Amino acid sequence: MVQLFLHVPAEGGSVNTAAVEARRSLLSNVESIIKSIIKSAGRYEARLWLCSTVSLVHSLSRHDQRNLFLDLLEMQNSRRDVAARLLRMIFDKKPKKAGSILAKNGHILEEFFRGNPKRIMQWFGHFAVTGESTHKKGAKAISQFAFINRDMCWEELEWKGKHGQSPAVVATKPHYFSDLDVLKTVENFLEYVPDFWSSDELSDSIKDGEILQIDAEYFVDQFLYLMYEENCKDAWHLVEEFLMDEQFSSLSQHLLIHLDEQRLLDFLKSLGKLINTTLQCKELKFPCCWLEVLLSAHCDHISLDDLVLLNCVIAKGRQLWRLMNDEEQDEERGQMEELLKGVNHLTDADHFALMKEFMETEFPDGLKWIGIQSWVIFCDLSKECKSGNSCESLFSDNKIQFRKDDEYSLVQNNAFSISHMPDTDDEDLVGSSHKRRKKNRRRKRRRYESDEDKLDELLELESSNVKNSVESQRGSWHLSTDGFSASWDIADIPDHLSTYYFTTWVKWACFR
Repeated sequence: MVQLFLHVPAEGGSVNTAAVEARRSLLSNVESIIKSIIKSAGRYEARLWLCSTVSLVHSLSRHDQRNLFLDLLEMQNSRRDVAARLLRMIFDKKPKKAGSILAKNGHILEEFFRGNPKRIMQWFGHFAVTGESTHKKGAKAISQFAFINRDMCWEELEWKGKHGQSPAVVATKPHYFSDLDVLKTVENFLEYVPDFWSSDELSDSIKDGEILQIDAEYFVDQFLYLMYEENCKDAWHLVEEFLMDEQFSSLSQHLLIHLDEQRLLDFLKSLGKLINTTLQCKELKFPCCWLEVLLSAHCDHISLDDLVLLNCVIAKGRQLWRLMNDEEQDEERGQMEELLKGVNHLTDADHFALMKEFMETEFPDGLKWIGIQSWVIFCDLSKECKSGNSCESLFSDNKIQFRKDDEYSLVQNNAFSISHMPDTDDEDLVGSSHKRRKKNRRRKRRRYESDEDKLDELLELESSNVKNSVESQRGSWHLSTDGFSASWDIADIPDHLSTYYFTTWVKWACFR
């Protein structure tokens, strides 16, 4: 039977000190195995998992958020990765804002088209044909500029026919512009009509930002030059405005994955100094509360290795389990299996004594040991919960009331209700994470195509190894651990109960 220790007992009872010491030794050995897994195969993935948890931080003001990411942009090497990625986000989400700045910099547009027939045709080759009323994009800019400045530039228009068209004729029949030799005309404008590239007509065609789609990388480079070389106020204002408006979660998910380890640690330390923890954090109402409390109080005294390990056991137990069961981790998996076979059983008094030891340590250490213990429970549950009967036996043995999801009848089995987390709608730790998992299971899995895709996949990934090992006899239950507020299936139960264990004992040992 897996012992869950999901409630805090009254102090008392005989303590087996040898059993407590053996459990401490086991947790140390598990820590070594986890470090080995991360070092040998999962360091990159584990960093992505940490970034995904950081993206959930919620106690940051918009003003502090802006300054935090501005400081990141000023770090060495951030120009080519973080700033470039941020500009791509701006181009995707705020193209008109970027287009309005580009419209003021005609020299960028001039160089963009010079010597590039493909770009010229993509932007200027949209003259109206018979039956259409208006020209589009750069074609409209050329036609308007040519009419207004016909005395200066009409002769630079090149026509495909035997003779050119006069302004008077084209004014009554705009579709005649479709006979224009666009490539030669734009090349003439590049050579002989410099005023066109700073004209209102061209500017108006650029302002909507659609031109950014032709070659985003080119314009990213140009905006980087404006920001870092010319210190363009308009460009920096655009960036600052975007950093204020965009969600912290989106910025973190898209930008932090590009950081090397030193910049990531520096970012997290700066983040910790801006977090204002609340009572809700100490009640662990949100999935990242443990991280917010840790960073706010201990950001100057914790390493990235510590943060990665803590995040693995506390927030990404299922992913860590999957990583350990990869073919490349035969040695570590074997070591873990041997440890689990020899797990010594603790009484309530023994477990309580263990928690009291953790309570007397520094917060990061207490958090780590309780986190590792919760992951040991997750591993045990992943092996135990193979059928509906085994799950229901587990509930009964650990005094968890339950009812089957398909029957909605309360099971009377002499189980007792345990204390559970208060309902907090979509924002409580268990409910919100469960709803994300239920949603994620409906999404089609796809191959990693980029770092951003990989982060999205890691955020969504369910342990297929666990899923495939579940027997055909499946079940789904409402449990007293969350006030019967959510339906938990076999694959989710290890995650839910180990998380419940963690929150119960961290609140008792660390936040009393």
